[in-house]
Amino acid sequence: MKRLSDLLAGLDYELERGTVDKDIEEVVYDSRKISKDCFFVCVVGNNFDGHSAVGEAVEKGAAAILICHDVDIDPEADITVIRVEDTRYSMAFIAAAFHDHPADKLKVIGITGTKGKTTTTYMVKSILEKAGLKVGMVGTIETIIGDTHIPSSNTTPESYVLQDYFDRMVKAGIDTVVMEVSSQGLMLHRTQGFIFDYGIFTNIEPDHISPTEHKDFDDYLHCKSLLFKQCRVGIVNGDDAHVDRITEGHTCELRYYGLKDGLDYQASNIRLTRGEGHIGVDFHVSGKVDMEIEVPTPGKFSVYNALTAVAICDAFGVSGESMRDALKTVSVKGRIEMIHVSDSFSLMIDYAHNAMALENLLGTLKEYNPHRLVCMFGCGGNRSRDRRFEMGEVSGRLADFTIITSDNPRFEEPLDIINDIVTGIERTDGIYVTIADRKEAIRYAITHGEPGDIIVLAGKGHEDYQEIRGVKYPMDERVLIDEIMEEEGLKRP
Repeated sequence: MKRLSDLLAGLDYELERGTVDKDIEEVVYDSRKISKDCFFVCVVGNNFDGHSAVGEAVEKGAAAILICHDVDIDPEADITVIRVEDTRYSMAFIAAAFHDHPADKLKVIGITGTKGKTTTTYMVKSILEKAGLKVGMVGTIETIIGDTHIPSSNTTPESYVLQDYFDRMVKAGIDTVVMEVSSQGLMLHRTQGFIFDYGIFTNIEPDHISPTEHKDFDDYLHCKSLLFKQCRVGIVNGDDAHVDRITEGHTCELRYYGLKDGLDYQASNIRLTRGEGHIGVDFHVSGKVDMEIEVPTPGKFSVYNALTAVAICDAFGVSGESMRDALKTVSVKGRIEMIHVSDSFSLMIDYAHNAMALENLLGTLKEYNPHRLVCMFGCGGNRSRDRRFEMGEVSGRLADFTIITSDNPRFEEPLDIINDIVTGIERTDGIYVTIADRKEAIRYAITHGEPGDIIVLAGKGHEDYQEIRGVKYPMDERVLIDEIMEEEGLKRP
């Protein structure tokens, strides 16, 4: 229980009716969870305006409501009405106060960028834990609080949920949290109410530009840049073409990493490596540290991800030995996740589910000069058909062989989606086969693997389901691979 006056401390607000001298049992922003003596925050969303539920809040005995535009309330109702300019923004500070400002008791690392956020958060968590810290995580795949794993619906959760996670982390004895910070999260003020100890910028490319996300690239870039007005130390990719725009107006100390000379953390002597069923990359880091790094994932983007993790962990005083040991074994579910099924060819699972991501991945893998680059993928139903044509073209152009299969067909027919992908791939000279059943497509990829192949299972990544006509059926590619290996009488190396 909190006093309403304490929750509003420091906020610019207008008391329209009632008193702030009240006890609040909980803060609620979902109208379905309104309860007696709660403080209901009327959030304006894309599909629902919380202000329309004010009558329900009165009926259920809410102690107070937070509004940003006029509402109709019974003059006799015993409810406090607080008006602010932006309820989402104010809610972040209210949520922090309700949970006794848990971020102040943690070291908070926030990572933003178009690519690399998920992989880097896992890398940082792995390194810091090996160095003896207790680390929580909030990201695209899951939130981790000790032994508790909570599947994610948003990369950066709503501010109240985020503060609740922080509070649970503090109570679990966690001292550090590493989290992905999406442009949407920054735009919608989900990360207000506290200051990041470290803000990280990985890279930026045109993405998330649509009527429901960012109106244009400038808006996307601006939202990413907000992190560097809300952190104490910024660690940024000095090679990115937009780094000056990202850091414009920053209020933090800045440190730079990349491949250019003179940066605080510079990678050089990059070497692509291949082993029995594995591919990776080695490189040297100079600047604030001096050491060799080995990463069991491929390409230049793996160098950047690892270099980001090194820069963050060096700020925590982690030894070079601890960093090297952790990076040798780090693995992220569904992000260039190597699955060792054979010593003669390499198999991986990756989340690449649009043309840009697939092109980056396949382009990187071609640098390893495989005997064949084999790409298996499908596309989700009830999404833009253009994505299917584009991904078909990318795979047809870059892969030596493509296996077209089903992804999440949702309310579409899988064969209709596959036919659209075929339309795209036939704009190229690419060789392909269509196998609608995803398990059978994976079976085909494994049983037809040739020595020196690199095989990519793209699109599903960390997902452990297949969505068909509104139902999510269990389907984890790792489980399917195990089943196939057993059914085919194949043994793992």
